[in-house]
Parts: sequence; C-alpha cells; structure tokens
Amino acid sequence: MRTYLALSAATAVLAGAGATAYATTADTAASGPARPLAGMRILISNDDSMQAAKASNSDGLGLYELRRAMCAAGADVVVMAPWQVQSGKGTAVTNGGVLTAQRRTALPAGYEGDCAQAPSAGAVYGVCLSAGPCAKDSPSATPADTVKLALRAGLRAKAGWTEAPDLVLTGINSGPNVSAGVNDSGTVGAAVAAVDQGVPALAFSSSGDESQLNFPRVNYRAHAEFGARLVAGLRQRGLLTPKFALKVDYPDVSAGAPAKAPVWTRVGDGAVVYHAFEQRGDGDSFDIALGLCPPAGGGEGECAEGRADADSTWLLGKGHVTIAPITWDRTYGSPVDARRELNRIEHFVKHESPRP
Repeated sequence: MRTYLALSAATAVLAGAGATAYATTADTAASGPARPLAGMRILISNDDSMQAAKASNSDGLGLYELRRAMCAAGADVVVMAPWQVQSGKGTAVTNGGVLTAQRRTALPAGYEGDCAQAPSAGAVYGVCLSAGPCAKDSPSATPADTVKLALRAGLRAKAGWTEAPDLVLTGINSGPNVSAGVNDSGTVGAAVAAVDQGVPALAFSSSGDESQLNFPRVNYRAHAEFGARLVAGLRQRGLLTPKFALKVDYPDVSAGAPAKAPVWTRVGDGAVVYHAFEQRGDGDSFDIALGLCPPAGGGEGECAEGRADADSTWLLGKGHVTIAPITWDRTYGSPVDARRELNRIEHFVKHESPRP
C-alpha cells in the first residue's frame, strides 16, 4: 500500500457473447432511478481477459457485466485487464520487458453503449507483454500487472486520472474462488495488488452451472447487480477501506433457485479444486489435471473442510453469497490493524447488506 502512496505524495501522480440486446446505461439514466455510485471512479480488472469470445463465457464476459452494472449505478469506469486468460496466476508479476495497454474499440455485442454517458466512456484496455500492438497470440500481462500498471501510470496516461481511483473491482471470475484455490486466484491476486497500493478493492467470482464447464450470463448479471448495490452500501457507510480486500462469491442461479442472503465467512482450509499430476510412462513428463472435490463438502484428505464458517461450505453447499476479508499481509499471527473497520463491515454484511 506503501509504494503507491509514496509515489502519490512525492509526485502527485496517478492521478461474443450472443447478440441479445440489453439495456444500456443511457436507457437506465433516461428512466431516472437513483445513481448511488455517481462521482466514483472505478478501475476494473480480472484474470479471465477482456476477450469475451468463448461460448462457455469463461474468458471475460463477467467483466462486461460488472462494467455495465457499475456504469448504470453512476460510476466512471475504466477497464485494464489481461490480454489473454490468466487464471491461476495469483499475485504473479512480470519483472521486465514492455507492457502495452491497447484499447478495444469493438466491444462484445450488447455491451457497446453501457457506459456511453460516463466521462471515460467505460474504456476497455487489454494489456499484453509486447513492445508493439497486441496481436492475437501476444503473451499477456498478469492480473496483478494490470492493476499495478493502471495505478502507477496507465490511468494517468490513458484516462487522464491524476489521482487514484476510488475503488478497484476484479472479476467477475468464471467460477468461484474459495478455500485453498484463493491462493492461486488471479482475481483475488489483482485485488490484493490494489490494497497493496492503498486503494480499496473487491474481488468478485461467480459459480458456473451444474457442469462447472459453462458460466451462464444470468449468474454474472445477478452478481454484478448485487455487487453494485453492495458497493453503494459500503460507500454510503464509509466502509470502503484499503486495509483489506473483500472477496465476494456468488452461487449458481441459472437453474432458477435464487441466491441466499450474504454470509460473512473465512477462507476454507480444504480444497474444492486441486492440481493432479500423472506421470507419462517412466519418463520425465507429467500431465497436469484438475481434480474436483465434492461440491457440498464431506470429502477426505485435501478435500476435507474443517471450518464451519468456510466460504466453500456456505457458497457451494448452502447456496449463499459469501463475503470474506483478504489481507495483503501474510505475517502469521500479526495483530489486525483495522479491527474497527473489520467489525463494522462484518456487521454490515450480517445485518444491513443488500439481499440478492
């Protein structure tokens, strides 16, 4: 949190999916509802890229739903996201080379006008590791790269923001980020990069359908609209803090069952997805595969969950929205230096937060 604030004080810088038609920000504004995020500047990133081209909706569609909801609530939004899918990158950063932030002009169908009335028009940038224009096969910046770039130079250069944004949002991820998988999550890693720079952050992740191979638009949309109300509630109460990030996971609602009320949780100590390795014959090579634990818990070994308030239990086993605080400080046993803020946010989630 430290580097960004030091830079700010010293230099005052930083300052397809289907073709279904959806309501735009302009449409929403015309109908005259309250715009609770008016005046806020929000940076959005993710780890799924900004491509939104796969039929499974696993490569960034959730980002556009999040952008849509925040602009509809009145925020000024800029997106800087990885050029390629970077799932599983955690807090990884790139230590050399050149990053290019290339603006996307042709947005996915149905999302073109969502931020037309916002000062930054919801500009979307994909960030690649290249000294020239990003090409189809260009290597990508990591999620943490995109946030660090945006906060330290990119937003000033591309959007003219001479101060830090009010908030960083990451996601909406294709699939939940719970239990041991939180350590691998680029969505969470990007949010950690934001609070490390002194900017409040929330990380959003949505469940897939029953197969966990497809990520229905309805899940993203429900989560994004809930997220806008959640951010509005936190803002109204002065609870947006850079002391820690909030991880917000949303259950599958694509089969018609509504999400249940938000629950304040801890990161589970078991696994939901784990890496499995199978040797090829007697050679030196191993195939990498992902193993799945029982979705409702009750597994053995690394799948066993020992915490009653685990995020995975309440999200996957009980169908609740789950919210957990995530800190950049990995010092075991260190005192919580934002206990008052933590207690107030926990109270808000339990008693005052919006319902799905």
